[in-house]
Amino acid sequence: MNKLFSILLSSLIMLQSFGVHYDDIIQLDELVEHAEFHSEQYGDDIVVFLSKHYGELKADHQRDHQEEKKDHEKLPFNHSAPHTCVADVFISTYKSELNEIEFLDFTSSNFYYQAPTSSLHSQGILQPPRIS
Repeated sequence: MNKLFSILLSSLIMLQSFGVHYDDIIQLDELVEHAEFHSEQYGDDIVVFLSKHYGELKADHQRDHQEEKKDHEKLPFNHSAPHTCVADVFISTYKSELNEIEFLDFTSSNFYYQAPTSSLHSQGILQPPRIS
């Protein structure tokens, strides 16, 4: 379940970075219906249909077919959202002379072991059980 959630979330982030929103995915059936309408009405294949609605023939098609304006507004991928990527790079010309830090190797140990001196160890209270 965790893998499925991470795959779906990463797919959503990837699609939104391309400018595809969940509304566009829902409106794909409108795109198919309008493509079928163009195929029956004008005899357009899918390449001509996409060119008329998303390509170089878009302005001519919108001007000539004002009666389809409501259908054109329902098509996916028609939103105009500017995607801007700005990368700022600062190059510093300031040169500083950093002093090199010397690390000293200190190898003497600061720990030691002391045998327990409490009376509980000598009496055998904290000893493991023995077979009698």
